[in-house]
Amino acid sequence: MRSPAEQETRAAAERLSAQIDDALSAASRHSSDSTEELEACADRLERAARDLAAALRELAGRRGGDAEE
Repeated sequence: MRSPAEQETRAAAERLSAQIDDALSAASRHSSDSTEELEACADRLERAARDLAAALRELAGRRGGDAEE
């Protein structure tokens, strides 16, 4: 069974993966709205990457705390 920190890390990684897929799809479209769409994709990618980094740091901290016990 996964810990809550492991579950959150997995969920954050899946969100980032989905955002990457969306960004690749948006990058291949050529429409008049593409600039705004690409900017929105970039914003979502940044948030998802920060969320994953935070989840990984929390997981590392919890595992590091487990090793000290």
